Amino acid sequence: MEPKTTNSAPLIEFRNIGLIYNPTAPEPVTALREVNAGIYPGEFCTIIGPSGCGKSTLLLLLDGLMKATSGEVLIKGQAVEKPGPDRAMVFQDFALMPWLTVYENVAYGLKILGKPPAETRETVMRQIKAVGLDGFHNKYPHQLSGGMRQRVGIARALTVNPEILLMDEPFASIDAQTNEIMTQDLMQLYLEQRKTVIFVTHSLEEAVFLSSRVLLMSARPGTIVGELRIDLPYPRTPDTKLTHEFAEYKRYIWDHLKDAVIRVMKGGEP
Repeated sequence: MEPKTTNSAPLIEFRNIGLIYNPTAPEPVTALREVNAGIYPGEFCTIIGPSGCGKSTLLLLLDGLMKATSGEVLIKGQAVEKPGPDRAMVFQDFALMPWLTVYENVAYGLKILGKPPAETRETVMRQIKAVGLDGFHNKYPHQLSGGMRQRVGIARALTVNPEILLMDEPFASIDAQTNEIMTQDLMQLYLEQRKTVIFVTHSLEEAVFLSSRVLLMSARPGTIVGELRIDLPYPRTPDTKLTHEFAEYKRYIWDHLKDAVIRVMKGGEP
């Protein structure tokens, strides 16, 4: 079950990324060390590892919201210096503006970009429908369930038509039943829109079900210690989770992560 290699050029590259918090402090914290990875056009690439290993930090570096202490993040060979319209982030905590309606939240990025009202309305309503919120465009976030609020976050990200979709544990704050539905819906959106998706999760099941490839991280200081190509055919269904192959992929990932996860849970040093 070794990962396959690809001959295409990576869309995204992490080159020798290191990140130290409070480097001049008496006890600086090394969060990332020598992270090297390539992510290819159209991939659904999941990053998984123990808590505190720097998974979300890699997304912030890629989005241009943080700067690495050493190394560089490249998109199409160009160093990432700041956020750009080619990337959009979906956060774990929904990150919606409570004083805006669903429509206004989803339209926010297009408003910032100065898109014409007619184009904005057509795009926003299409994405609201795509995430299953047709008819809820005039509701406010407090009137929605957690799963519905996360759908708003996904629609908002997709509305600006990014080439790269960054997703930081987007289903961690919703219940298990809603998670099942949202995971299936996200896979369908991926197949329809074919964005390059970088997805951070702690869930082995999400990683195997959604991904074309999984990157495995060590405990802090985080680095990439392995990868696994998921050769399950798309579209995947709930029955996919019942197959022997699905179970074997989960076991492979867990076998490579469990020692680090147990060490972090017991409060030991990485």
